[in-house]
Amino acid sequence: MRKQLLKSVEYNESLDMMYIAKDGSISKRRINVLQVGEVSFRAYCFLRKSKRTFTIDNILALVPLIAKESRVI
Repeated sequence: MRKQLLKSVEYNESLDMMYIAKDGSISKRRINVLQVGEVSFRAYCFLRKSKRTFTIDNILALVPLIAKESRVI
């Protein structure tokens, strides 16, 4: 997971993340990773509209967002 987080910082791409909190609740969040540490990382969370700190071990899944152009020709 850490490698994918570092890659998203390098390429400035957003991720969809499935995350389990300390209380056991599971949430789906869209994030922009800002900084990656050894056990945690900082990201802007679009769900909460603020910068948050997440534990890497609590990530269930990470999916990069693919920006698609939608233009009428």
